[in-house]
This record gives sequence, C-alpha cells and structure tokens, in this order.
Amino acid sequence: MEEPQDSLSNCSAREPFALQVLGDSMEPEFPDGCIIVLDPSDQCIHGMYIMAMVEGVRWFRQYIRDEEGERLVALNDLYPEIPLQDLEWKPEAIAIQRNIKREVKQYSY
Repeated sequence: MEEPQDSLSNCSAREPFALQVLGDSMEPEFPDGCIIVLDPSDQCIHGMYIMAMVEGVRWFRQYIRDEEGERLVALNDLYPEIPLQDLEWKPEAIAIQRNIKREVKQYSY
C-alpha cells in the first residue's frame, strides 16, 4: 500500500497558482474580483498576505504576529480578526502578485 503524499511534497504542488478574490474582506488592497498569484509556502512572517487553513477552513488574510499574539486580519474593518491561539492552523501560500484590470502589483517580503 502506498503512503499518501503531502499535497506540498510533489513538484507541481510547489508551483505558484492564481485565484480570484471573492468578496470585500480584503479591500481596498485586494478588491472583489481581482486576481492574486500565490506561492505555496508553509511559513509566513508578520505582515504577509497569506492563504491559511484554520480549523479546516481556508482564509486569505494578512498574518499579524505581535505582542498580542498571532492572528489573521481582514483589511476591511467590517470583518473580525481571527486569533490563532489554541487553533489548529497552518499557512499554505503567500501572495506574491495582485492583478486588477491588467495592472500588476508585486509583493516581496
């Protein structure tokens, strides 16, 4: 019987991929309908825009780590922060590019 492979262990799973942002939770930086390019990563640092799996749910948020602890923050103040203490979570990818109507912005951390 073969061992199941970690989704990030094969070559194609390590390639950058694009997703469309749905909703306004990350506005104004990432408006509804914009395209983001994500680079798979299981590590993140303060201030990065990341896709993370938290308790079985994927979120695209800004990762914040400071004296208050670790949390995921929506840029739109209408959405609550997600405190990560005592939760099962892991980063899956970091945003490296945003495309809005052919205008491209690169992110380097």
